[in-house]
Amino acid sequence: MNTVDNVTEWVNEYSDELYAWALKRTQNVHLSEDLVQDTFVAAYQSIERYKGESSPKTWLHSILKHKMMDHFRKEKVKEKYENQSAFFQKNESWDKHNNPTLWSSMDVTLLDNPGFNEAFASCLEKLPQKWKTAVVGKYLTDKKAGDICKELSITTSNYWQIVHRAKLNLRNCIEHNWFQD
Repeated sequence: MNTVDNVTEWVNEYSDELYAWALKRTQNVHLSEDLVQDTFVAAYQSIERYKGESSPKTWLHSILKHKMMDHFRKEKVKEKYENQSAFFQKNESWDKHNNPTLWSSMDVTLLDNPGFNEAFASCLEKLPQKWKTAVVGKYLTDKKAGDICKELSITTSNYWQIVHRAKLNLRNCIEHNWFQD
C-alpha cells in the first residue's frame, strides 16, 4: 500500500473521531475541521517518519494535539499584541495621541451612575479572561496579589504587568465609550 492509500484509509477511518476530539476541546466547528484537515496534511507530508511503533490512530491524535497547541499558542501571542497595539505607534514607541485625558473632579460619583456602570461592565468584558480576573480580584473584591497569582498560576511580575495593561485598556475603553459619548 502506498502513502496516498494509507492516508486515504486513515481519513476514512479516523476523521470523525479526530473531529469529535478536536470539537470537544475547541468548541468551534470550523476550527476543529481545519485542525483535522491540517492533521491529515501533516501526516501525509511526514509519513516516511511513521515507523508503525504506535497505531495510526495514536500517531494522528499526537499530530492533532500538537496542531491544537500550536494554534492556541499563536492565538495567545496574537491576543497579547492586539490588546496593546492601540497604545503604540508602528515603531513601538508610545502613541502620544493615546495619552489619558484628565477626568473631572465630578468623576468621583461615576459609580453611582447606572450608565457608567454599564459602560464599565462592557469594557471589563472585553478584557482577556486573565486580565479581567486580575482586575476584579484586585479592585473589586480586594483579594491579595499572592492569592490572585495562585489562582491564575502566574508570577507576581506577570500579575503586575497584567494589571497595568488591563488598567490601560479599561481606561481607553471607558474614555471612548463613556466620556466621548
